[in-house]
Amino acid sequence: MAMRIERDNNEIRFSIPDNIVDIDEIQNFIDYIRFKEISMKSNASESNASDLADEINKSWWDKNKSRFE
Repeated sequence: MAMRIERDNNEIRFSIPDNIVDIDEIQNFIDYIRFKEISMKSNASESNASDLADEINKSWWDKNKSRFE
């Protein structure tokens, strides 16, 4: 199966063979798209966003640092 991208009305659909990426990479992509959706609607300042990003990165590192040690 080849990778496909389809656009129809207000949607974009991706078809990706499951042997190309793992589920964590897909989840990271979905999280990024969700972030873009939320940030478009947000009135938060850049400083607020930066503080939140720092908090998220710290949380991620606390959960995953053992993978890199």
